[in-house]
Amino acid sequence: MLNLYPTQIESLSLHRVGNKNKSESLFLSDEPFTLNDEIAGLLKEYFFKPFREKEENYFKFSNEVDIEPARRQGGFNELFELSTEIFENPSSIHHCSKKIAKHLYEQSDHPHIKSGELYITHLHDVILDNEKTDAIGIFKSELKQDFLQFAEKGNNLNLLIEQGININKLDKGCIIFNVDKEEGYKILSVDSNRYDTKYWLENFLGLEPLSDENFLTKNYLKFCQNFAKDVVLPAEDKQQEVLFMNRTVNHFAKNDAFEEGNFLNEVMENPELIPEFKHYKVEKGPKYSIEDVSNFDIANKAVSVARKKIKNVINLDTNIQIKLDFINPESAEKFVEKGWDEERQMYYYLVYFNKETP
Repeated sequence: MLNLYPTQIESLSLHRVGNKNKSESLFLSDEPFTLNDEIAGLLKEYFFKPFREKEENYFKFSNEVDIEPARRQGGFNELFELSTEIFENPSSIHHCSKKIAKHLYEQSDHPHIKSGELYITHLHDVILDNEKTDAIGIFKSELKQDFLQFAEKGNNLNLLIEQGININKLDKGCIIFNVDKEEGYKILSVDSNRYDTKYWLENFLGLEPLSDENFLTKNYLKFCQNFAKDVVLPAEDKQQEVLFMNRTVNHFAKNDAFEEGNFLNEVMENPELIPEFKHYKVEKGPKYSIEDVSNFDIANKAVSVARKKIKNVINLDTNIQIKLDFINPESAEKFVEKGWDEERQMYYYLVYFNKETP
């Protein structure tokens, strides 16, 4: 769990990174920017808002980034080395920020990549998993917006159109937490411009997903959702597909730890599908990085997010929808029956109820 409300920006280095492919320049500031309370408050909201709103999917620095061997230390990439230098010697951050800007400039060689301002900060009093630590923030603003400015000129009020940054929307950013150095640090990243995600996440930062409880919970649920679609639906019907995912999500919601044997015994009402599940995991598990996973701690937040995304609706070709309740799956099983009408040559659902509710 991340808490950025008490976090303070201790330093700010500001540079401009152009598109190398278009022969745009790289502008490096000689000195760090001098912050005041007003600007610091605005920047905190600008930098941190997306991380408070986004699901906490953590990354780590990859040790398989394609950089020159002479610059690789301990198998990690350039951003790992520079982050370590800053954490060990915070006064070096402005010097290191120039190297970070140069590294970003070298990756900005695709015509679609936009130039923008790069902000590198040292953050204090970050609360991560109820522990206080420091962190490095790397943020980039790209998209400019028109805004109106007014100026008095004699007895008239003039209207001017200028361009600037919308501080309600950060384009790109990452926070590198000073924890788990041996594993490649713990990192969060956001990118609101999906057209160049590889450039930011892979080429510049060199990140790979951190296989923590949030990652495993989210990916196992995605895997189950595809098993329901690819195996349960063809073998049975749409109702059983929805009910399988219903039971799956409820199993995750009521348990703190996941054990695959218990899971299958509880949610798989058709025992014949258990071998199918195991075969499907061998075939599709690597796609979700769960091929060797059968036990892990469950992340409640990931379950809540998944519950909102998983569809619990049966769509019929007669323009009728039946919505099943994920909280009370027994209702769908007790009060909804599927059958076949010989006279009409159509399937039907029979729904039992006592009264209609508002």
